[in-house]
Amino acid sequence: MPLLSSFVRMLREEFNRYNLAVFQKDLLAALTVAAVALPLALAFGIASGSTPAAGLVTAVIAGIVIGGLSGAPFQISGPTGAMSAVLILVANQYGSQALLLVGVMAGAIILLIGLFKLGRTVLLIPRPVITGFTSGIAIIIFVGQLGNFFGAKVEPAQVPLLTALGVSEESTMLKLLGFLRFDYPINWQTMVTAGIVIAMIFLLPKSIGKRVPGSLLGLIVASLIVLALGWQEPVIGEIPRTIILDQRLQLDAGLLQEVPALIVPSLSVAALGAIESLLCGAVGSKATGKKMDGDQELIAQGIGNLVIPLFGGVPATAAIARTSVAINSGGQTRMVSILHGVILLLCALFLGPVLARVPLAALAGMLMATAIKMNEWEEIRWMFRHRFKSAIALFFVTMFATALLDLTQAIIIGVALSALFYIYRSSNVSVTRKEVDVKMLQARGHQIDNTHPDINVVYITGPLFFAAVQVFRREFGDHQCARVLILSMRGVPLIDVSGLELIEEVLEAQHACGGELMLCAVQPAVREMLDRSRLTEEIGAHNIFWAADAAIIEANRRLSAA
Repeated sequence: MPLLSSFVRMLREEFNRYNLAVFQKDLLAALTVAAVALPLALAFGIASGSTPAAGLVTAVIAGIVIGGLSGAPFQISGPTGAMSAVLILVANQYGSQALLLVGVMAGAIILLIGLFKLGRTVLLIPRPVITGFTSGIAIIIFVGQLGNFFGAKVEPAQVPLLTALGVSEESTMLKLLGFLRFDYPINWQTMVTAGIVIAMIFLLPKSIGKRVPGSLLGLIVASLIVLALGWQEPVIGEIPRTIILDQRLQLDAGLLQEVPALIVPSLSVAALGAIESLLCGAVGSKATGKKMDGDQELIAQGIGNLVIPLFGGVPATAAIARTSVAINSGGQTRMVSILHGVILLLCALFLGPVLARVPLAALAGMLMATAIKMNEWEEIRWMFRHRFKSAIALFFVTMFATALLDLTQAIIIGVALSALFYIYRSSNVSVTRKEVDVKMLQARGHQIDNTHPDINVVYITGPLFFAAVQVFRREFGDHQCARVLILSMRGVPLIDVSGLELIEEVLEAQHACGGELMLCAVQPAVREMLDRSRLTEEIGAHNIFWAADAAIIEANRRLSAA
């Protein structure tokens, strides 16, 4: 099998000079990555609508299975904030078992995308749409933790207009409006606990942060303060000392009946997982200079997500933050991912009682900080700095659609709007009439003294497709018959049926007044369409030239001989 042989060849190249020194580098990097991944795994397990243990199991299996099969030596996979924002909606609507089934279905979809080498199609989603989608997810994560931050349970606001427009009562925006009423008791202890973690993440000096991640240090400090002061706050609770959870996927007739309803959520999870993994690979490739096999990466993600729910974990994807930590910590091979998974496994087996005492407010603070940091601020500033209006519009529409509607709908809306913008810009076809420049022809070596006055040359620039029809007619104006009309199509990259009909209209108008139509500089893709539509035969192959000069010389010869 080509895929298997390609993967084996990749492993041989990666481990060709592997030795104890390289292993030591990988081990140190794995310890650093595990320190970052541990608190994130616990937090994203809760944020996904599952348990901290599920997040930890996900990180363990993803690190070992996905990392071992990855299409690049630097990828680190596990539960992520973006994925948790999708999964919490599934868990709330369909339940925990459906959440696990969605993981299996999404894994199968991602696996098929990789096997059929369709990875590139995933990246056809415009960048502003991805940026807006990411910011919308950040809002979902941030708002989703306000309850733990304030230590209060608040019902979403009731806005009849939004409900009438199809906005779910569990929409993030309605939840945010509910919190903005401030008609609920606030627990200042949970706010302080969360605030400590947020402060540690954003204010910790880099010299310390390089040794101990701010998120981990924040959780430790906040937990110790809560314990020392005797504050009564909700905590994570018991974490089973196993990676095979009781709440693992258990298929039954009732759950299988939910499969049709879970297709759309599964597609959302698969699309998000594929996008995140490939984008993470692009970032890692740029940082290391090592190429990633995108299709192999998707195969790894697919297999991993097929396996993870069987242990009780939630869907995983490649994580840019953890991958960057692995690279910056000196990681050399995929052993970093595997070793970090083993380290997290040891934490699950031996540190369960300690992790169980971590306050939920501390995890809330970490998730809120993560939500703030996950926004692509550099990309957003770049769009606004250069005033790209269409990109800014796509960003805001996708962001608010993500926060208001279903995440799948948000991507569809963003892509559809992007397509409309593209069609609008592409419809600006240019039609220019120019007099024949005899001196220019002579300078190019053509033997010609003058040209016949009944030769009309029109230069077309832009795609001739359905959206450009009216623009072409307006620019072309009322057709004035010429003995010979030459259409220069060097600037026409493509043509569709509507464009072919336009050319046919011009041809018929020329024939009606006794004139001829010539085409020149026709692009290969356009020529193919002309041939398929038989317009080449109607125009005549003898009237199609490779350049405007040749068409003008031939037209002048014919008219002079007439």
